[in-house]
Amino acid sequence: MAKSFQEKFQKRRVLTGYISVVISISLVLFFVGILGLFLLNTRNVAAYFKEQIVMTVYLKDSAKDIEITQLQKKIQLDPATKEVNFISKEEAAAQYARDIGEDFLEFLGYNPLLNSVDVYFNAAYVNTVSLTQTQRELETSDFVDEVVFDQPLVTLLDENILRISYVLLLTTLLFIGIALLLINSSIRLSIYSKRFIIKTMQLVGATKSFIRRPFIWTHMRLGILSSFIALSGLVLVFLEINKRFPELDILEQPVALTIVFGGVLFLGIGITAVSTFFATQRYLNLKSDAIY
Repeated sequence: MAKSFQEKFQKRRVLTGYISVVISISLVLFFVGILGLFLLNTRNVAAYFKEQIVMTVYLKDSAKDIEITQLQKKIQLDPATKEVNFISKEEAAAQYARDIGEDFLEFLGYNPLLNSVDVYFNAAYVNTVSLTQTQRELETSDFVDEVVFDQPLVTLLDENILRISYVLLLTTLLFIGIALLLINSSIRLSIYSKRFIIKTMQLVGATKSFIRRPFIWTHMRLGILSSFIALSGLVLVFLEINKRFPELDILEQPVALTIVFGGVLFLGIGITAVSTFFATQRYLNLKSDAIY
């Protein structure tokens, strides 16, 4: 009975160790996958924010409908243009009244706002030089009162996009390094609990490769299980991101998703196999008296 209790205790201890390894590896792989996705989508995220920048063309009250229509068509035909929206002075007044929470037209007695055209550009053309040139071209029309865009914001985006990419790259590499250390430590602790079994097998004549094989295969299966757990979490996160930010088209990027999923699976299997090999090798090379 004592032997049975001891066997149950040993099995429970081994199972607890395996669960700990799986949880540790799954969490590490999950966060590596998240960082990898952000790194691969830096350009898309930057493009999304760039395409939210608007250039507003304010039109004089003397502008005729045909002139406004021709201006919209001219802007739309420009390859740099993504979207063109005409906003009448009445729509602008209604929106402004909603923003400030009161009807300013009753106070003023007239509408001081102008008709306008909001222009959104493709991300490749959103830079200070290109937008300034477009601004000057539009201002040459007699019926255009003013053309404005948020130049400080454009400059800030240009300066910080590359910087953010480098920060993400370094963060991802650092996290992968931490992942290697954590996974290796978890596996070494798991192998440490079986050091006496390893040495006993070696003393009865088993070869090193014969002893290593079951340990490597066991931990590779744990790595595969951990990878699939991490991938399941990543799928849920990606679906939520796609739901909240459909403009990023997360699910429409097969190459990026393949790299992230493949990288997670490769790390899960590869790191566990390599770590297990070196962990078992360490105890195989120890002398019998040193194992204590």
